[in-house]
Amino acid sequence: MRGPAAALPWGQVVRFTAVGVVNTATFYACYLPLHRLLPYFAAYTAGFVLSLVGSFFLNTYFTYRTRPTWRKFLLFPLTQATNYAVQSAGLVALVSWLGMDSVAAPLAAALLALPVTFLVSRRILRPPARPDATGPDRPEPPAVRPGRAA
Repeated sequence: MRGPAAALPWGQVVRFTAVGVVNTATFYACYLPLHRLLPYFAAYTAGFVLSLVGSFFLNTYFTYRTRPTWRKFLLFPLTQATNYAVQSAGLVALVSWLGMDSVAAPLAAALLALPVTFLVSRRILRPPARPDATGPDRPEPPAVRPGRAA
């Protein structure tokens, strides 16, 4: 039985989810001490930026097992913008349209946003290979040994 779920890289999904947990903990670990020194929004922004940088490197090396580049680093915040947009829409839909409790709804919205955020981050950090491309994120074509059929 082969279908879309069979083609999904489940190891990457699990690693992506684990990085999300670590990223959330990193954000909070930065936010709490900074909140004592700075106004709450400045502390929030600093914690967000620090955790975003950490998330980039964790997702690059651990989740997708690829090399970081400046291009990927500069595009990576799009994953968070996407995450925010999908979670916000989900939150409004769950609370306003479906009557879900506003305390639990953000967690449900975060779970609903996970697949979309995964796909966007995968597209940025592991772009699809072009047929003629080789490089650090592209597999080398198999070598043909002299005297052997390809």
